[in-house]
Amino acid sequence: MSTIAESVIPAVTAEERATRLTEAGAAWSERIDANRASAHLTYLVKGHSEGSVATRLTAGRHTILVDEPAPLAGDDVAASPVEVALAALISCQVVVYRLYAQALGIQIDDLQVTAEGDLDAARLFGKDDTVRAGFTDVRLRIEIAGPESAERYEELRRTVDAHCPVLDLFQNPTPVTTTVVVR
Repeated sequence: MSTIAESVIPAVTAEERATRLTEAGAAWSERIDANRASAHLTYLVKGHSEGSVATRLTAGRHTILVDEPAPLAGDDVAASPVEVALAALISCQVVVYRLYAQALGIQIDDLQVTAEGDLDAARLFGKDDTVRAGFTDVRLRIEIAGPESAERYEELRRTVDAHCPVLDLFQNPTPVTTTVVVR
């Protein structure tokens, strides 16, 4: 079994990408139109603790390692949980930018996304319960190369912001139910 970092992403041409995005969008649109409930998806990821504070995650047929740097008791063998959260935001942005660029007929020649988040560790270590445990601010930088006007790319950004599932997770509270099972 390989980790995601060891995986190779196949090269695709712009035409192949366009075809895949168009076909996927059309298939999902038809599926949802035929049965609204088919849009309701459930994802499952399982994690098992390893080493000092690392976690080996299984998501479908994929394995993801998450760890902390040494100052947070980790072995620094993988990205930290908060880095993975930012990575999830970036990767979802890429998907939704590609999907809606295709749907809106907006050409993207290259797309790079950077996420930077501020976190106050005082809550994590029980020193200040008045601050958030999570990010206090997240900044996304979307760099797009292509022939479109700034207005068209801004239209795309507004559309992506309205439809990106992981951005929604960062911007809105999500109910979470926790159950502890003692074995």
